[in-house]
Amino acid sequence: MREKERSPLGWYTFGIAALFLAGFFLLVLFGALTYRNTVRSRNANYETRGLSAYLTTAVRANDSENSLRVYDDPAVGQVISVADGDSGFAFRIYRFDGHLVEDYNEADFDLNPEGAQIIGDTETFTVEEAADGLWAVYTDAGRALIGLRSRAD
Repeated sequence: MREKERSPLGWYTFGIAALFLAGFFLLVLFGALTYRNTVRSRNANYETRGLSAYLTTAVRANDSENSLRVYDDPAVGQVISVADGDSGFAFRIYRFDGHLVEDYNEADFDLNPEGAQIIGDTETFTVEEAADGLWAVYTDAGRALIGLRSRAD
């Protein structure tokens, strides 16, 4: 009786197929990781740009003669207060408990940090007049320049 010789060609074919399959899985894995990191980076960029854009837009939307006031509050630190026309109300932007918040109330009332709307997360909030009619607001997102059409208080 003659024994059948086995050819190594079947093992080579199986090995090459396994190699291509492993390469395909690694490609999918690295692609998914790259996509996840890209989306995280994009979301962080949107949050950063959104915080700066919100500050600029909120102040400029109510920009009128003597509407902007920056003052120090003993409980929360610096506060941007922008009067809402002649209504006697104002929105105030300040940092509280690691968040940049905004509350809308009568201009002479005390701040209400617990009831304020959270704008974003920041550990830094500093406001300074950079030039005549130009204010610089510093947050964790960077510096936002606010150019006023009217003169500030």
